[in-house]
Amino acid sequence: MPDHDGGTWRDRLVTSVLRPSTPPVAWGIAVGAALIAVEMLIVFMLEKIAPDSAFGAVFLFGVLVVSAGWGFGIAIATSVASAAAYAYVHVAENTQSLLPAVIVFTSVALLTNVLVGQSRLRAAESDQRRREADMMAAFARSMLREPMSTEMFSGASARLTEVLDLPAPYAVLGPADAPVTPEQQRINLFDDGVAAGSLLVPAVLSASDTRRVRRIVPALEALLAAARDRHELGEQTESLARQQAALRRVATLVAQRGEPDVVYPVAAAELADGLGVEHVSLVRFDGDDSCLVLAAWDGDPGGHHLTVGERLPLGGYNASTLVHATGESVAVDYSNATGPIAERLRRRGFVSGLGVPIKLDDSIWGAVIVGSSDRRPAHDIEARVLDFADLVATAVYNSETRGQLTRSRARVVAAADQARRMIERDLHDGAQQRIVSLGMELRAAQMTVPPGEEDLRERLDRSVETLSQVHTDLQELSRGIHPAILSRGGLGPALKTLARRSPVPVSLTISIPTRLPDTVEVAAYYVVAEALTNTAKYAHATEITIVATSDDGFLDLTVSDDGNGGADSASGSGLIGLHDRIDTVGGTLTITSPPGVGTTLVVRIPAASS
Repeated sequence: MPDHDGGTWRDRLVTSVLRPSTPPVAWGIAVGAALIAVEMLIVFMLEKIAPDSAFGAVFLFGVLVVSAGWGFGIAIATSVASAAAYAYVHVAENTQSLLPAVIVFTSVALLTNVLVGQSRLRAAESDQRRREADMMAAFARSMLREPMSTEMFSGASARLTEVLDLPAPYAVLGPADAPVTPEQQRINLFDDGVAAGSLLVPAVLSASDTRRVRRIVPALEALLAAARDRHELGEQTESLARQQAALRRVATLVAQRGEPDVVYPVAAAELADGLGVEHVSLVRFDGDDSCLVLAAWDGDPGGHHLTVGERLPLGGYNASTLVHATGESVAVDYSNATGPIAERLRRRGFVSGLGVPIKLDDSIWGAVIVGSSDRRPAHDIEARVLDFADLVATAVYNSETRGQLTRSRARVVAAADQARRMIERDLHDGAQQRIVSLGMELRAAQMTVPPGEEDLRERLDRSVETLSQVHTDLQELSRGIHPAILSRGGLGPALKTLARRSPVPVSLTISIPTRLPDTVEVAAYYVVAEALTNTAKYAHATEITIVATSDDGFLDLTVSDDGNGGADSASGSGLIGLHDRIDTVGGTLTITSPPGVGTTLVVRIPAASS
C-alpha cells in the first residue's frame, strides 16, 4: 500500500537495496560473517537428515546477498570465506575430493560475484534513472507552476540531494550568482549561452556521483529555461493586462465626454501604473519657445518633480524639444541631454526618457514624456505610450469640437434673439405707433361728422375698433418674439407675466435676488413659455408648478404639471429646440414624463449675477 511519501513499500525496499552508493564496509563484513555462520548452522542441521550431501549451494546464499549489496572487494572476501567454510564442512565428509570441490565452489562463487555485481549495477542504474525521471517530472510541475523564488529553489535542492544521494554539503540549486563556499563547486546552467542558474555540489565527488550529476545537468537547464520563459511571459501578460485596463479606463473617460483637464491627470497616472515607470508628464507646446505642463505623475512626490501649470523653456537636447522639432517619438539618454528641461529632470535622477508626440489635425499639439531613473524603458514602451497619446489627442479634439459647436450655437441663438429684439422694437416704435396715431386721427374725424351722418359715424367707429384689435394683435405678436418685460424687469417679472396669462392655474415660486445674464434669462424664459404652451395644448393638466431659484452661481428651474405625461423630446421640434437653447448656455435640461403621471422639466444653468 502507498505510504505517506507517495511510494510503496516495495519501491522503498528496492531503493534502499539498490542505492547509488554502497552501505558502509563494516556493515558488509558483519552481514557476510553472520550469513556464513547461519549457513554453517543450517548445513550441520541438514547433515543429520542427509549425511552424504555437502550442501555447497547453501554457502552461495551469503555470496549472493553481499554481492548484491556491497562492492566487489567485500564480495570476493565473502566468497573466500564461504569457500573456507565449505572446505571445512567438506573435509569432515571426504578429504579426498577437497581440492576439486573447493576449486569448483570458488569458481562458481566468483562467477556469482561478477554476475550479481553486474546485475546490481544495472538495476541500480535503472532505478537511479527512474528516480531522476520522477524528480524531473516533479521539478517540471513545481517550477512551471510556481514563480521563480527562494522557496522554489530550496524545494528543488532538497529533492536533488535526496535523489542524487550526495554527501554534505549536498546539492543546492539557485540563481547564477549564488555564493560558493570552499566545500562546494559550481556547475553553471545555461540557456542559449546565457547563465540561467547554477548547481552547487560538493567539491569532492566520486566518479559515479560525478556521472549522475553531469547526467542531470541538461534536464535542469531545459527546466530552468522553461521556467524563466514562463516567468517572463507571465510578467509580460500581467503588464499587458495592466496596460489594457488602464487604456480602457482612460478610453471610457474620453467616451463619456470628459473634459481634458480631467483626462490629463488620469491618463498620466494610468500610463505610469500600466508601464511601471517613475515619471509621466503631459505638456502642450506654446509657440516655438516653451511648453506648458498639463499633468505630471511622479513616483517621488517629494523630489524635483514637475508641477501642473509650470511653463518650461524649450531648447537643447531633450525629449520635449526634440519632439517639438521633429514631430516624431524620441528616446533620450539624460546623461547626454542638455537644456533647461534636461537639467530639471536630471536633478530628479532620470537616466533615460521617451517623448511621444500628441498630434491634432496633423500638427504637433503637445507630447507625452516618460522618464526612468533606474532602468531603461521596455522595448515596446513607445507603442504603448502612443496609445495613450492618441486618447489624449481624441479628448482634446472632442473638447475643442464641442467648444466650437457650443460657441457656434450660441452665436446662432444670440443672433436670433437680437433679431427678435429688433423686430419687437421696430413693431413697437414703428407699426404700433402709426396704428395708434391713425386711430387717434379717425377718432378726431369721427368727432367732426355732422349730425345726420350716423352711417358714416358708425363706419368710422368700426374702423377705430379694427385698428385697436390690430394693435392688440401686434402687441401679442411682439411679446412672443421678444417680451419687453424680460428686458426691462428681468426673469422674475417675466415669469409672473407668463403665469398670469396661462389658461392653466400656476403655482409660482421665485427666488432670484439679482439680475442674471441676458442669455440665461432668455433661455429660462423660453423654457417656461414652451412648457406652459405644451401643457395648455396637450397635457389636460389642472395645475402647473414653477420653481426658479438662483444660488451658488447656478439658476435652477423646475416646471411640473399633473397632466397626461408621455412627452417625448424626440417627437417634436419644441423640446428639441429647448435642449439646443439650454446647451448653448452650458446648462442641462432633463425631462421626466411617465404616462399618466405628468411632466417635469428640470433645468440647471451656470449663471453668474449680471
